[in-house]
Amino acid sequence: MSERVAVRKTYKLFIGGKFPRSESGRSYLVQDANVSLASRKDARDAVVAARAAVKGWAGATAYNRGQILYRVAEMLEGRREQFVALGVPGDEVDAAVDRWVWYAGWSDKLPQVYGGANPVAGPYFNLSAPEPTGVVAVVAPESPALLGLVSVIAPAIVTGNTVVVATSPTQPLAAVTLAEVLATSDLPGGVVNLLTGRISETVPALAAHMDVNAIDLTGVADAELAIELEVKAAQNLKRVLRPAPADHDWSADPGITRMTTLLETKTVWHPKGV
Repeated sequence: MSERVAVRKTYKLFIGGKFPRSESGRSYLVQDANVSLASRKDARDAVVAARAAVKGWAGATAYNRGQILYRVAEMLEGRREQFVALGVPGDEVDAAVDRWVWYAGWSDKLPQVYGGANPVAGPYFNLSAPEPTGVVAVVAPESPALLGLVSVIAPAIVTGNTVVVATSPTQPLAAVTLAEVLATSDLPGGVVNLLTGRISETVPALAAHMDVNAIDLTGVADAELAIELEVKAAQNLKRVLRPAPADHDWSADPGITRMTTLLETKTVWHPKGV
């Protein structure tokens, strides 16, 4: 009897709630697993999926978004050992779960903290309310692979944005496994889209894309590339969140800056009743 040949897993892209291979057919090897190598066409497809999901996700109630983020935390907790088997430290998985729960709790509180009634001289109500920016391109940090990824995705989507994430090219397995968690939670397809492969290939296409409203350059370590991406982002006045410093402590209290940076403020005037 011959020895059984093991079936090597292929880690695919995550676009529109599905797991397609790269349209280029390319892949690369990481930890004895095949990982799809995303192309510029894949990046454009991910933006289309993210844009299609904006209306439903932004239109959901803040309470509902919080419920869904909490469900993701539940599913992530259930896959703890799978992430550990991929080389993610158990403490980091626990911190990532806690980070999801933390952001889930902010979903229906941020409008109260960041919005409010403004005092005006006249018989009017003047109300400011935060609204999502739209489609956000995100460059995930190289390390920590899981906690860093959660720390850039969760603040963008809890506020009603949809995201296209360029993941770490050297540590993609945790990212695609997180995509499997998202796909089996209640998160609508297209809210989060993950691209694996070379950041230098996909991110310039995202920075220049006219249907991307903001870009988070957190994981861009190359200063020249960061400047190039900011220049491309200026073509349609994208909101830009600049790269994180190399010594950034991802385990620290994240604060609300990542959420508020990806929000727009709408101010409404309304006459007071007699």
